[in-house]
Amino acid sequence: MAEQEVGEVGHKILLGKREDIEGPKKEFIEGLKQLEEVLGDKCYFGGDTFGFVDIALIPFYSWFWAYETVANFKVEAECPKLIAWAKRCMQRESVSKSLATEKQTYDFYMNLRKILNID
Repeated sequence: MAEQEVGEVGHKILLGKREDIEGPKKEFIEGLKQLEEVLGDKCYFGGDTFGFVDIALIPFYSWFWAYETVANFKVEAECPKLIAWAKRCMQRESVSKSLATEKQTYDFYMNLRKILNID
């Protein structure tokens, strides 16, 4: 399923050597585009109602800034509907208070890169 692939490829971006990022970056964007295609013009993956699939996928949003920073691209430029969906989800207090901030996620991965002596 696309969300599993996005997560796995995302880790290759964040924990891979900088010179090896282009391949995973391309795969990551393709996975996001698949998710965006499933979302279509709906407000949420299930239609007009926030549901299980949205709950399962929204945690990826807090990682986007880290992916963008490390791999030098913008998710919104590639998948604007997916970002609009994520922003809609983040308007829900139950979501926004449950997720790490983009900065917290980025800092976590940068510290992990240092610990693992990557780059």
